[in-house]
Amino acid sequence: MSEAKKINYKDTLNLPRTTFPMKANLSQKEPEIQKRWERIKLYERIRENSQGREKFIFHDGPPYANGPIHLGHLLNKVLKDIVVRSKTMLGYDVDFIPGWDCHGLPIEHKVLKDLGDKAKDLTKLQIRYKCQADAEKFVKMQSKQMQKLGTIANYENPYLTMTPDYEAGVLDVFSRLVERGLVYRDLKPVHWSIENQTALADAELEYYDRKDRSIYVLFEIKTPESLPEDLNVPDGITPSLMIWTTTPWTLPANLAVAASPDGDYGLYKVIKDGNEYYTILVDNLAERVFGKAGADSFEKLGGC
Repeated sequence: MSEAKKINYKDTLNLPRTTFPMKANLSQKEPEIQKRWERIKLYERIRENSQGREKFIFHDGPPYANGPIHLGHLLNKVLKDIVVRSKTMLGYDVDFIPGWDCHGLPIEHKVLKDLGDKAKDLTKLQIRYKCQADAEKFVKMQSKQMQKLGTIANYENPYLTMTPDYEAGVLDVFSRLVERGLVYRDLKPVHWSIENQTALADAELEYYDRKDRSIYVLFEIKTPESLPEDLNVPDGITPSLMIWTTTPWTLPANLAVAASPDGDYGLYKVIKDGNEYYTILVDNLAERVFGKAGADSFEKLGGC
């Protein structure tokens, strides 16, 4: 038998013809696309074409300027870019201004870590200038990296929390809040970083599960004569304030004991293992606390 004739099935199919290459080659193609966007001033042209349309306000919650971008930045910026582009295509005027947070512990921590022992020889103002320079460096770095992701925004005029105009805007808004009576003074705990010597925001605290002892601790009062007379402190006795904590590792940094203005407190004489203790604690917890502490006996001397 003669060899079967080969059939070129490609010639029998009605396939579209395109100039698109078979290979994506993104590592080369994407920089070319972004250079073209820059050359034709894509963002500026979009802004010109959007003038007079209904505005869509989209705030960029700023990332910290303390290092190169990571996967979290990528997800954040790409999702925002989808919103910006979709709203623009729906006919809205979207002037998306990217921003950077140039203050706070992450920047301070990185600068102090890089300085090492040199930080001890610098003043607070010198360290602040170091933080400013570090933030400026990473703003430029992150801006370029975010643009390489293909995002479009007003990268030429970002907002930075450390610029005078931004800080002036914060003061202006704050003053108007004060005028409207929305600002008041009160007490609240402020978390403190011992290592970095700076205050911590609640969002900067990270907790992990840990099993530890809960303990009762006596804090001796330095000036017993300043206590209320109704406590009936015996002459020559220095009582203590009792606290309970589930975080005993924080005791070395303890600077104060909190008392409730609504609580009824009493001075108690406690006998344990033949020793006498005089301690002040809230009345409704006395029996339970002394029972757990293994006290032989206790007696209330006075209250306030």
